[in-house]
Amino acid sequence: MKVEVKKIDDANVSVNGEIEQSVIDTNVDRLAREAGKQMKVDGFRKGKVPPAVVKKLHGDKLQQDAEADALKALIDLGISQAGIDKADIIGEPNFKKYDKKDGKIDVELEVSLRPAVNTEGYEKAVPSYEKPEATEEEVEAKLEEIAQQQGTLEKIKRKRMVRDGDTVIIDFEGFLDGEPFEGGKAEKFALKIGSGQFIPGFEDQIIGMKYDEEKEIKVTFPEEYQSKELAGKEATFKVKLHEIQEQVPAEINDELAQKLLNDEKATVETLKERLKDQIVNEKLSKLYQEELKPKLVEALVEAFDFALPNNIVEQEIDQKINAKAREMSEEELKTYQENPEKVEELREELRGEAEKSVKATFIVDALAKELGVNVDDQEVSQAIYYEAMISGQDPQAIIKYYQENNLLPAVKMGMIEDKLFGKLLGFDEK
Repeated sequence: MKVEVKKIDDANVSVNGEIEQSVIDTNVDRLAREAGKQMKVDGFRKGKVPPAVVKKLHGDKLQQDAEADALKALIDLGISQAGIDKADIIGEPNFKKYDKKDGKIDVELEVSLRPAVNTEGYEKAVPSYEKPEATEEEVEAKLEEIAQQQGTLEKIKRKRMVRDGDTVIIDFEGFLDGEPFEGGKAEKFALKIGSGQFIPGFEDQIIGMKYDEEKEIKVTFPEEYQSKELAGKEATFKVKLHEIQEQVPAEINDELAQKLLNDEKATVETLKERLKDQIVNEKLSKLYQEELKPKLVEALVEAFDFALPNNIVEQEIDQKINAKAREMSEEELKTYQENPEKVEELREELRGEAEKSVKATFIVDALAKELGVNVDDQEVSQAIYYEAMISGQDPQAIIKYYQENNLLPAVKMGMIEDKLFGKLLGFDEK
């Protein structure tokens, strides 16, 4: 078996080799003998099946396995000659050639290695910033918003027309071409105006109605409406207004603070301090996502120079192409499917972006290890569980989906990145 190794750069090694037919034949004989010791074939004692019989029964499979073993041996020999530690290999080898001809197999492949990242001087890449503050006006506005949310609905004592934000008690019945339709009728129904609970145009036409007023409202169901019988159709609703309710804010006092904070010793001042922290954290989160994180990633990528594993870059390009494909129309997809050169052009367009993304990932990984930043699997599960809860989804179903689609490593990496960047930016210190 002939092998030639060539170092492309610090992260990639080229392995060229030739597998002779004699090596494959030897492997076939060995595999046939081993299989014969395990097989049961009519006319032979178990474990005593001759190699010739095994070859006749499973020749194609033996040939495939023999070639696979020879290829593995060639790769192992190349890795050994290159002085590569197997622990440094990342991803699968990238095959450039696998040609069977003239009783031999010509092989050319690339082995990629995890790059060594020297992070010395990373501190210079960290952008400076001023910690956001919460003004007294912002705290008071937040306090009033909470008081409004914690308030109660009360029937208005004075007679007036319906306003945006009111809750109304109505009877309604819907008609298509003069005929009532199923599911279009309700009595004493509570509807908050402006909530978007009903189809567009309905709630707007309730505004201005008075107590005990009856009115006909005309609306058009959206084209994408869930009921095909109603989608895109114009309907008339007969509406009667019974009652108007408005939200009366809760009184801002220590009792409200104790309820919200679940602390019997809490005061309004305690609540204000919490709200102040909340506002600051919201501003800081916005600043981080929109400005600090992009700046930090860009600065780190610019600060360090090292070779990237080609196979990982190609995988990143594949992911970016797949993401673009999901956004394409059928016509656009067909154009790419029929023109391989367009796909290659797109790959090259995305290469720079993919290289930056891969480079940033290795820098984050190196810095996280250096600074002792880690996220365990329980933290990942808790984060997914929390996000599912607040979005009204089934947490267990979401976690199962992430597991089945191998998305957990990406989530974990994202959490490590945010934790690392928070440490670099000194969020805990400010």
